[in-house]
Amino acid sequence: MSLLKDSELNFIEGNEETKIKQYFHPHNTLNGINYSLAQFTLEPGKKSKLHKIKSSEIYYIIEGTGNLTIEGEKHALQKDDSAYVPPNSKQFIENSGTINLKFLCIVEPAWKADDEIVLE
Repeated sequence: MSLLKDSELNFIEGNEETKIKQYFHPHNTLNGINYSLAQFTLEPGKKSKLHKIKSSEIYYIIEGTGNLTIEGEKHALQKDDSAYVPPNSKQFIENSGTINLKFLCIVEPAWKADDEIVLE
């Protein structure tokens, strides 16, 4: 079993202008999972860079409001909404609210730097 406490994890700066807390990933989990789970934070008025990754993703909004653009189609999201992003989709997310936008991202197979391409 692996147990990770949010209060014990530090944020890292993501390639796409986000702050990231990596919860579960094959490199830090003992049970052999093939996905990754991370929390992302975007400040008001900020957006991630246009990017794509080889894996599929699920976004789950914890707090705030935002617009997730996938292949040019914009989707308004708010607390407790979720969205599926197919592999290799051009995407970015922007904070459209006045508080931090916090969301979980599940990536399967697990996120790898070599699988992500920043397009801007």
